[in-house]
Amino acid sequence: MIRYILLDKRFLIALFLINLFGTIYGFMWYESQLAITPDIFLIFVPDSPTASLFFTVFLLFFLVGKNIPYIEALAIITLFKYGVWAVVMNLLTLVIDGSLSWQGYMLMASHGAMAIQGLLYAPYYKIKLRHIVVAAIWTLHNDVIDYVFEMMPIYSSLTKQMNEIGYFTFWLSIISIFIAYKLTIKKELT
Repeated sequence: MIRYILLDKRFLIALFLINLFGTIYGFMWYESQLAITPDIFLIFVPDSPTASLFFTVFLLFFLVGKNIPYIEALAIITLFKYGVWAVVMNLLTLVIDGSLSWQGYMLMASHGAMAIQGLLYAPYYKIKLRHIVVAAIWTLHNDVIDYVFEMMPIYSSLTKQMNEIGYFTFWLSIISIFIAYKLTIKKELT
C-alpha cells in the first residue's frame, strides 16, 4: 500500500509542489541571516531549504524516471539531519523559553516530515558508496562552517548553548550518514 502511494504520479506531483514551495519559504526564512552572511559562506547557511531543494530536484527527476545519485545522497542525509535538528532545536527553545510560537510548531511538523520523506524514498535511490562519501564530506564541512565559522542558524535563546549544539549536530551528521549508508549501500551488500 505505501509503495503504491509513494509511486503514484499524483502523490509525487503534490509532494514535489509541497517541497518546492517549502524550499522557497525556507530560503525566505533565512533572508535576514543571508543578508549579514559573508559571500563565501552563503551556500552553507540555509541548511533546511538546501536539503529540501535536493529532495525537490530528486522528485523532479524521479517523476521522469531518472536517477541522480549525488543529489539523492545529499537529500537522504541532509533531510534526515536537518529535519531532526530543527525539531530538537524547537523543543529546546520550548524548554528554555517556556513557550513556542505557532511558527515553531509549524517548523517542527514540517521538518519532522522532511526527515521521514527522505527515508521513505530510500528504496528508490541509486546511491553507491562514492555518492555517500561526497554527501558526507558536504555535510561535515557544513558543520565546520556552522560551528567553527559561526554561520549556524540564529536562534537567539539558544546562543549560550552553541558549543553543545555544535557537538550534537556533529553526531547527528554521523548518524544521518550511517542511516543513509545502511538504507542504500548496506542493503545491496547483504
